[in-house]
Amino acid sequence: MKLKKTSVAVILAASALLPALVSAQAFPAGPKVAIQAITQVAPNLPQYTRVDQPLLRDGLSKATGGRVEVTLSSWPERNVNGPEVLRLVRSGQVDIAAAPLTTVSGDVPMLDGVDLAGMNSDIRQARKVADAMVPVANKELERLGIKLIATYPFSGQMLFCRKPMASLADLKGLKVRTNGPSAADLVKALGGQPVSLAFGEVYTALERGTVDCGITGAGSGNGVKWTEVSTHLFTMPLSWSTSGYFVNLAWWNKLDPVVRAQLEKTLAEVQEAQWKLGVDATNDGVACNVGQADACKLHTLVKKPMVEVKPGANVVATLQKELSEDVLPGWIKRCGDRCAAVYNEVIAPITGIKYAGK
Repeated sequence: MKLKKTSVAVILAASALLPALVSAQAFPAGPKVAIQAITQVAPNLPQYTRVDQPLLRDGLSKATGGRVEVTLSSWPERNVNGPEVLRLVRSGQVDIAAAPLTTVSGDVPMLDGVDLAGMNSDIRQARKVADAMVPVANKELERLGIKLIATYPFSGQMLFCRKPMASLADLKGLKVRTNGPSAADLVKALGGQPVSLAFGEVYTALERGTVDCGITGAGSGNGVKWTEVSTHLFTMPLSWSTSGYFVNLAWWNKLDPVVRAQLEKTLAEVQEAQWKLGVDATNDGVACNVGQADACKLHTLVKKPMVEVKPGANVVATLQKELSEDVLPGWIKRCGDRCAAVYNEVIAPITGIKYAGK
């Protein structure tokens, strides 16, 4: 007996849907799990639109057949500035939150050691350091009832300046908005004047000239339009603003083991996607900022291209010198002797730079 064409089409369509249906049905039934999550400094960044929304929010719901639902917000949508992120997680006001480690290092100084300014000019090294430091960081965090479950970078952290510059030496005397304490130590060592400002306040400060430069990701600066109020981009990553996804430990431990396992799987996928994006967003951010239209795919091509200031041959040596003499001792002073030991045991074998102490 021959099947009608319409019947064949229906069967084929049903067959195509079968794997998705089986996947959803395969996740065990149980009570709904509602998760509150706050991630990313702005809702238009690719870290949010290309990773958190499709993988963490939508992907988790799909993988669990709708049993797990994530209410996802960016920082501005929940009036979050950054330094309070760990406290929000600790108090249980949110279940999952993401933030640059340096931004929340006031509560846990050990976190700042993962991505000290001048330490990781290469993103591959930044990933190695982050992977090695997660178990160490969790020993500190778990005392506060928090767990670091995944890491990720932003685009390479670069200098956006409203005044002409040709090298790091030109920072002398300039007011520079820094994105953390180790960056402040580096800027001070280079002769600049570090300024602490919330991320959302930097645009206005650059516009008015109350700061001369600011440090942020090549892509992040594009996303929040620093390109409108700065003219020169120094295209050497000073760091990667290595960040983390944090969970409330009590909430995490109480989850149905099946749900927790799926969350671990999803956040592992998020982690890999974000580290890959770190490379892509850095190259793309620079291209968009300096007017290279053919290479600008993720961010916005600026109407008035910035002047690209390429690093000189000696810049890595300069950064390593300042790291050794100023940035590393500054972090140890804030963090204590245990951090000196951790650095030499865990990080130095990766960076090749030891902390000699005073």
